[in-house]
Parts: sequence; structure tokens; C-alpha cells
Amino acid sequence: MKLKDETLGMWLGVLGVAFFAVTLPMTRLATGTQEAPQLSPWFVTLGRAALAGLLSVVFLLATRSPRPERRHLKSLGMAVLGNVIGYPLLLGYALRVVNASHAAVITALLPLVTAACAAWVLHQRARLGFWVCAVAGSLLVVAFSVLRAESHTAAFGFAWADVLLVGAVIAASFGYIYGAQATPALGAERVICWVCVMALPVTLPGALWLWPQQPVATSAWIGFVYVGVFSMWVGFFAWYRGLAMGGALRVSQAQLLQPFLTILAAVPLLGEPLDVVTLGFAAAVVATVVMGKQLSQPRRPAVAATVTR
Repeated sequence: MKLKDETLGMWLGVLGVAFFAVTLPMTRLATGTQEAPQLSPWFVTLGRAALAGLLSVVFLLATRSPRPERRHLKSLGMAVLGNVIGYPLLLGYALRVVNASHAAVITALLPLVTAACAAWVLHQRARLGFWVCAVAGSLLVVAFSVLRAESHTAAFGFAWADVLLVGAVIAASFGYIYGAQATPALGAERVICWVCVMALPVTLPGALWLWPQQPVATSAWIGFVYVGVFSMWVGFFAWYRGLAMGGALRVSQAQLLQPFLTILAAVPLLGEPLDVVTLGFAAAVVATVVMGKQLSQPRRPAVAATVTR
């Protein structure tokens, strides 16, 4: 039964990663481009959180979930700032300039940056090799950004969009870490629900105030509903449950599939071509993440040195 649970946990983790991977092309569908804008990035940010918040109210009432204690409010509040506001807003503006495949390379740093945030916020020590991998991954992202900027006429726009994407990665990482602080007490699924509910007093009025007055393409509304229901809500259910059932160490490796799934999803959804250079940089960044994960914990004592992860 344990093996069966671990297998199911891995598949749930892969499902969660698949939901998250489609977030980038769906966000680009929702916001449009600079040449053909659709929904405002502010509306997408507040609206998707409001939609997830309303669904969370139903879930919390149906499960009779207790309210979080005062000591959890700081962690949940930081998760609101990082995951509800910071990440989707910066991502929305960036994806009006760069395509989803380009953004997938930058956001591939997310697992490594999350580990770095954990080392800072949670005071977890990491070996020197981890920081070497973090620097190497960052340099790869910078090289990719410069290479892409030089190959397009709007070089400044692409460079600025990459800054926004890096900011989005940092915001999401801090949100994940602070949300994780409240998970043992509240439960995995309830953390994202309470985060979305706490934001409702801002997100719901804001979304109604910013409701688009101009005609919007059906594809943009489809992208909006997806990021509200799946990226902001259902995806976290599958992801957190998969981590709990299959083991965080094992299931978290599924996140390495995310940039490649994003690039593949952008082909049918946005008509983006498969770019060998983009795939190559994505693979290189993921390689630094793999090595960084292996070096993210302090070195084990000599007695346990033969135990592999």
C-alpha cells in the first residue's frame, strides 16, 4: 500500500507541475501582447486570485476548516504578497513582451531560488557547491537574456521583461517558503485556500473595479479562467497532496519537467516554434537546479556518507 501511495503521489506531483507549466502560455493568452493587448495584467492578477478565493470559501466551509491562529498571519500574509500579487503581476507584464518559451528559461530557476530563500528565511545551511550552482544558473539566465536581446530590435524591452521575470521568481519563492511555514499546522490544501481568502477584501473589489470595458477575445477569457481555477487553486491541491503522499524529496523532482512542459504547451496554444537554443538553455538551467538540489543540505556525517539521496 505504501508503494502504491508513493506512486500515486508522484503522479499527483506531475499533474500539479503540468497545471503550473501551462500558466505561462495561458497568462500570455489572457494579457495579450504589446501589439494586441487583451486583459490588463492588474485585472488578471486580482481576478484570478478573487476567483480562487471564492472557490476557497466554498471549500473551507464544506470541510469546516478552523481559522488560522494569529501566529500564522505573518506567514500567510507574506504568501499573499509573493504568490497572489507579486508573481502573477510581474509575470503578466513580462509576458506582454516575451513569449512563454523565453519566460520558461528564466522561471526554471524557481526551485533553486526557493532553496536559497529557505536558506535565508529558515536559516538552513547549504554547502558551498549549492551556491556555486545558484551562481552558475543565474549566469546562464543572464547569458540567455543578453543573447535574446541582441537578436531582437527591441533589446531594452526584452531586458526589462527579464528583470520582471526574475522579480516574479523571487516573489514566488518567498511566497512558497512562508506558505510552507504554516503548512504543518493548517494542512497543505488549506494554506492556499486561506491565502486566497485573506486576499479577497482586496482582490474581489479590485477585480470588479478593473473589469474590462472594451471587447476581449474569447481566448483571453479562457486563459484567465485557467490561471484562476487551475494555476491559483487546483494545481496546488494536486501538488501539495502529491508531496504529502509521495514524499517531498522524491516528488519535488517533478518540478524539473516544468520548463519543458511550458515550451511544449506554448506550441499548440500560442503557435510558438520549438527553439533549439531555448531548449538548450532550459536544459542547462535545469542541470544546475539538479546539482543544486543535491547540494542544498549540509554534508552528512562520515558514518552516513555512503547513503545516497
